[in-house]
Amino acid sequence: MPDAPPEQWWPPVAMTGQWLSENAAEYDLLHVHFGLESFTPDELRAGLDAARLAGRPVVFTVHDLDNPQIVDQEPYRELLNVIVPAADHLITLTPSAAAEIERRWRRASTVLAHPTLLEQTAADSRVSRAGTVRVGIALRDLRPNIDAEGAVRAAARAAGLLEAAGQAVEIEVLMNDRVRDDRAAERVIDAADGHAAVRMRRTPYLSDAEIEEWLRGLDLFVLPYRHGTHSGWVELCYDLGVPVAGTDVGHIRSQHPSEFCVIDLDDPRTLAAAVTWVHRSPASSSPRATHLANRRAERQQQRRAIRAAHARLYSDAVAGVRTHAAAGIQA
Repeated sequence: MPDAPPEQWWPPVAMTGQWLSENAAEYDLLHVHFGLESFTPDELRAGLDAARLAGRPVVFTVHDLDNPQIVDQEPYRELLNVIVPAADHLITLTPSAAAEIERRWRRASTVLAHPTLLEQTAADSRVSRAGTVRVGIALRDLRPNIDAEGAVRAAARAAGLLEAAGQAVEIEVLMNDRVRDDRAAERVIDAADGHAAVRMRRTPYLSDAEIEEWLRGLDLFVLPYRHGTHSGWVELCYDLGVPVAGTDVGHIRSQHPSEFCVIDLDDPRTLAAAVTWVHRSPASSSPRATHLANRRAERQQQRRAIRAAHARLYSDAVAGVRTHAAAGIQA
């Protein structure tokens, strides 16, 4: 949106029926990722109809089967019930998500993993601290799908268990200065229970570069979701060679299962076990620099394959529409 403040979210105008009709000559295909919740089902349907009338195929990447920004999922499911059956092609990120889509809508999806989120090789910024495991939790602005209070309470209790077992741990919890619920933020701080190993840090909105730098200094990242489907955090951690401990929701564990440890925030023993698991994860199986170099090469090769797969899908989609249109004219 012109003149919008940095980081400001605006509804995607390119999804409106008017824009799609008026700009039909400017695009060959409509690929939808996010932003469905900005529209009503009728508005979404109008946009899809406009693309269809213009003879433009629609591709929908089903990243979210549950919307992380809202609590009541019913309005979002209504939107999915509009676009999933109507799209010419569906993409999703994991085989397990594709299986859920098949069960719910009887539609096949092309599975294309999420590509790397980094443009440059990740450097290791960790400082060795004699066996201390550094754990990070990012609560940001306390969006609805994050169990912030439960995560901090579990962290404090897990830290106690680990210290009793002789394992040193430092847990840093980041929370934005500006949050959606100030009272909830107070409860989150109280949940740390003053434990010395749990450091609460309020921050301004962090840039992508600042988040990456913070993650590079961790041995384990905790993802305390109540609901969700896939996670960009998991992808970024994989890029940086940081294992993830997270709740078992959606299809997040399927993104990189070898570097994801399932935890239960109601049972701090599972988080304590995840801290000890760090030493057995693939990230610890080779020297740090070697691991990052191999990971970067893997992700760059994967990105090239994903780009090629998208290009083929786009070409097939456009060709299919043109073939169908030509057959209609001949008929």
